[in-house]
Amino acid sequence: MFKKLLIANRGEIACRVIKTARKMGIATVAVYSDADRGALHVKMADEAVHIGPPPASESYIVIDKIMAAITASGAEAVHPGYGFLSENMKFAEALDRAGVAFVGPPTGAIEAMGDKITSKKIASNAGVSTVPGYMGLIADADEAVRISNEIGYPVMIKASAGGGGKGMRIAWTDLEAREGFQASKNEAKSSFGDDRIFIEKFVTQPRHIEIQVLADAHGNCVYLGERECSIQRRNQKVIEEAPSPFLDAATRRAMGEQACALARAVGYTSAGTVEFIVDGNRNFYFLEMNTRLQVEHPVTELITGIDLVEQMIRVAAGEKLPFAQDDIRLTGWAMESRLYAEDPYRNFLPSIGRLTRYRPPAEIQAGPLNQSGKWQGDAPVGETAVRNDTGVFEGGEISMFYDPMIAKLCTWAPDRLGAIEAMRVALDGFEVEGIGHNLPFLSAVMEHERFVSGNITTAFIAEEYPEGFGGATLAADAAQRVAAAAAAMYRVAEIRRTRVSGRMDNHERRVGSDWVVRLQAQEYPLTIAADHEGSTLSFADGAVMRVTSDWTPGDQLARLTVDGAPLVLKVGKIPGGFRIRTRGADLKVHVRTPRQAELARLMPEKLPPDTSKFLLCPMPGLIVRIDVEVGQEVQEGQTLCTVEAMKMENILRAERRGVVAAITCGPGDSLAVDQIIMEFE
Repeated sequence: MFKKLLIANRGEIACRVIKTARKMGIATVAVYSDADRGALHVKMADEAVHIGPPPASESYIVIDKIMAAITASGAEAVHPGYGFLSENMKFAEALDRAGVAFVGPPTGAIEAMGDKITSKKIASNAGVSTVPGYMGLIADADEAVRISNEIGYPVMIKASAGGGGKGMRIAWTDLEAREGFQASKNEAKSSFGDDRIFIEKFVTQPRHIEIQVLADAHGNCVYLGERECSIQRRNQKVIEEAPSPFLDAATRRAMGEQACALARAVGYTSAGTVEFIVDGNRNFYFLEMNTRLQVEHPVTELITGIDLVEQMIRVAAGEKLPFAQDDIRLTGWAMESRLYAEDPYRNFLPSIGRLTRYRPPAEIQAGPLNQSGKWQGDAPVGETAVRNDTGVFEGGEISMFYDPMIAKLCTWAPDRLGAIEAMRVALDGFEVEGIGHNLPFLSAVMEHERFVSGNITTAFIAEEYPEGFGGATLAADAAQRVAAAAAAMYRVAEIRRTRVSGRMDNHERRVGSDWVVRLQAQEYPLTIAADHEGSTLSFADGAVMRVTSDWTPGDQLARLTVDGAPLVLKVGKIPGGFRIRTRGADLKVHVRTPRQAELARLMPEKLPPDTSKFLLCPMPGLIVRIDVEVGQEVQEGQTLCTVEAMKMENILRAERRGVVAAITCGPGDSLAVDQIIMEFE
C-alpha cells in the first residue's frame, strides 16, 4: 500500500479524500493556490505545497506545477478528486512516465470516455442504448443551427470535454442554438481548455439516473446501484438520492449490466459513473461516462456501506475488489443536498464573501455509514444518519475563482420518507451567514409535494419555479406552530429584558399573557400560560399548543418541541419580534400586545426604491462584453451584456423597451452586487 498520497484538488473533495487516506494510514499532501493558503484541505493534510496564483488555469490545472509538487513531496500516488485534472489524459500519462500511481482509470479509458463524441460511438458498439445526435465536430454557429434543425428541437449543446454543467445549453430555437453554441464554446475553453462542441436530441420529461461502477485490474467489475440526479438547475445537479424512486429491479439490473459492459469495453479500472437519461416508460439512453469519482458519491456509500475512495486507492495499488456483484446490497435510502454559494433570491447567481457563521448540523453515524467502507451486510434499521462533506470553515472566504459549492449535506434512513424528513431537520439546523446561499431553496424542495411523491424530472425546477425562487410559504398548520414558538420565545426575551432593566420584583407578572403574533400576513391572537417546564398557548381559534425549549435570548438557533414534535428555527432579532427561517421560509414575525397590534394595522407599508431605470449587476463578476451603446434603442429580451462569475457566463437582457442613457463600465471591469452597469432614459 502507498505511504504518501497527493490530492490534486481543493475544497470538500480534497478533505474527503484526506479522511479516507488518514483512516488507511496513508500520509497526505495538499496543493494550494494563493487564494487557498488558509483553506481547510491545507490544514487537514500532513503537508502542503504551493502551486501558484488563484485562477485554476494558473495553478490547479497546470500539469507541470502538480508534477513539481509530487516531486517535492515524494508522493507515490495521486488522487485527482473531480473536476480540474481528474479526467485529463495528459496528466495521467505524465504520472505514468514519472512512475507515480494515478488513483483512477487507465489513460486509454480516460481518452475514450473523456471525449463525449468518442464515448457514444464506443457505447453503441458495446450494445449500450444511446441518444440520437450529431457526433462530429461543429465548426461554427451557422452549422450548429443547421444540425439542430436536422435533429429537431429541442437539442442539447454540450462541450465534448465538459462536465459539472459547464459548457452546456438547451436550445429550443435557432437563436438559442446560435447563442448557446458560442456560450458553450467559451465556457468549455475557460473551464477545460477544449472548446469542441457536439449536439444531441434533448429528451423531454427525462430523469437523470446514473450507475456507479467499480472495477479492478483483475477482470472484476460490479455496479453499486443507481443514483437519481434529476433535481437540476442549469444542468447542474442540486439534489441527489439513492436509490431512484422510479426504477424497478429489472431496469436497475439492465442499466447496471450495460454500465459494466461499457467499462469492460474500455478496460476500465477504479470507480466510474455511467450516466443515463430515462424516459417515462423506463427506456434509458447513455449520456456519458465520468471516469472519476462523482460529487454525489456519498449517497452510494450510505446505502452500500462501501467507501469508494478507499476502493479506488486499493485498486490503484493493484488489489482485487473484496466483493462480487452478488455481495452488493442496497440498504435504506440516502439524500444529498448540495449547498452552494448562490443567492436563490437573485435567480441563483453566485455569491462570494466571508463566512461570518458556519455551523453544520452534527454528523450522526448510523446504518451503512459506520461500516468504514468494509462490507458487513445489511444496516440496522430504525436510525438515521447525517453526513456533511465540506471544505470550508467559519471565518473562511468563498472565492470567485472556484466552484461555488460549500458543502454536501447527506442523510440516510431506512426508507425514502425518513431520509427526506432527516434532511429537513438537518437543513433547518444548518447555519450559514455572510454570503448568499441556497439553503432556503433546498428546504423548499424537501417540502414540495411533487418531490416527496417522487414524480420528478430534470425539468422539475424550471416547471415548479418558473419565475425563480422567491422564498417558501409555510402551510397553515406549520405557520401556527411557528407562531406558538415565537410567542413562547418572545415571552422569555421579555422576562430577560425586565431583569436587565432592573425591574426585578415580580418581573414575570410584568410580562403580559395576551399577545398577537403576525407572520405571512396572518394574525394569531393567543394567550400564554407558562410554568417551569414550558408554555401552553391557547389560540383564539381554539387550538392549544404546548411549547418546550431550552432557547435563551441571543441564541441564533432554537430547538423546540411543539405539541410533541421537534421544530428547529434560525432566529434573528428585529424590532418587536424575530426574523425566523425554517423549511425554506424567511419570515418577519412580530409579537405584539393586543393594543400594539391594533396600532400596527394603521401603519403605512414602506415601498422599496425604484431601480427600473438601471441595469444592476446581479452578482459579483467580470464584465466580458457590452453589446449596446449609449443612445441605442433596445427591445425587450435583447442582449445587453455578459457577466462571468465562477466560471459561468451570464447573459443580461433588457426587461422592457428603452433607450440606453449611460454605460458605467466596460469589458474587463470587476463589479460588485447591485453595481450599476447602465442607465436607461
